[in-house]
Order: sequence, then structure tokens, then C-alpha cells
Amino acid sequence: MSITKPRVDLKFEVVVIPVADVVRAREFYARLGWRLDADFGFDNGFRVVQFTPPGSGCSVQFGTRITTAEPGSAQGLYLVVADISAARAQLAARGAEVSEVFHPGTPGAQFRPGDPAARLSGPADDRASYGSFVTFRDPDGNGWLVQEVTTRLPGRVAATETTFVSVDDLSKALQRTAAAHGEHEKRLGQHDENWPDWYAAYLVAEQAGTQLPQ
Repeated sequence: MSITKPRVDLKFEVVVIPVADVVRAREFYARLGWRLDADFGFDNGFRVVQFTPPGSGCSVQFGTRITTAEPGSAQGLYLVVADISAARAQLAARGAEVSEVFHPGTPGAQFRPGDPAARLSGPADDRASYGSFVTFRDPDGNGWLVQEVTTRLPGRVAATETTFVSVDDLSKALQRTAAAHGEHEKRLGQHDENWPDWYAAYLVAEQAGTQLPQ
């Protein structure tokens, strides 16, 4: 009889980005309000700096003697937010040169900064999840893509593992749930006494991409 070995978790935690000026990059990411996790230098010239964006399970590292990639060559680095307009406002307030909110007019236009005609101004129609973006770059030109995600596609998050990593994410989810529940009560024609259960089911289903309660 064969015995199935437990699955080994592979946690994707760090992306290395190439920079030319470590001090300048450190100041930029600190100004964005990202958490500084490490800044270690060694006698042989190796230095590693690590920052983590708010609410993220993945961090970025840069430094000296850490990569042979050309500074600024990291492109399409993804950040996911619950409110693209609020995210843009915060990035701009912290000094990032961030694009206006746009949605792709053709598939994949979010990855083609040299094709502005394919990027249509404003958020996606009906604020469709996965459809609205802004972009910004660090001082070396490493490119970040910020995407609004509110309802996950099925299977992306296990229902048993749904979590909210920030007060803002939970607040936005509660606002969407409250609006949906208002429509639910209109259909019922009365107050829903079981609204806590409905809220809980909606919050989990929206994040996991499963069937929303009706």
C-alpha cells in the first residue's frame, strides 16, 4: 500500500528587483509607507534591503551584489487593491508618479505602456473585478501594476482560507456586502433577521469566488 506524503507548502514570499542606487530606492519605498523588514550590509559589498507592501504576503528585495539584471528591468509587478481610486490617491500623496485609472480596451493592454490608445480612461464598466488599473515606476524604472480585485474568480482562494489582511480591505468588503444585502431585503420585502449569517456567507463567497447568496 502506498502512502501519500503530505504536500510541501511553497510560499512565494520575495521578489528581487534590480536597482542602480540602493539609497534612492530605499527612500522611495519607505516614502510609499511600505514596511522595512531588513537592511543588512556585509564586508564583501553585499547588501540586501527588503520592503513589504501593506497587507502583502510577498516582499521585494534589492541591494548590491544581489542580482545581475539590468536596473529597471523588472516590469509588470502586481499589486492588488480593493479600491483603485483610493490606492491611486494614496500613491500620489506619497510622491509616486502614478497614472490615471484606466481599463484595457484590448486584452493585455495593461501590460503595454507604449500603447496608450489601448488603455481607456477610467475604471472598468460597472467596476468589474480585475478590470481597473493604475501604474507607477520606482526611480530606476521598475514598473508596478496596481489592479482592483473585489470578487475573486472561482478556485483562486479556498473558502476555508479566506482572510482580510487590513482594516481597509474588510471595510470595503463590508460596504459591498451591505449594498448587496440591501438588494436582498428588497427582494424579500422585509427585514432579514438572519442578516449576520447572510453577511458572513457573502463575505466568504465573494473572496473565494464561489456562488454568492441570493
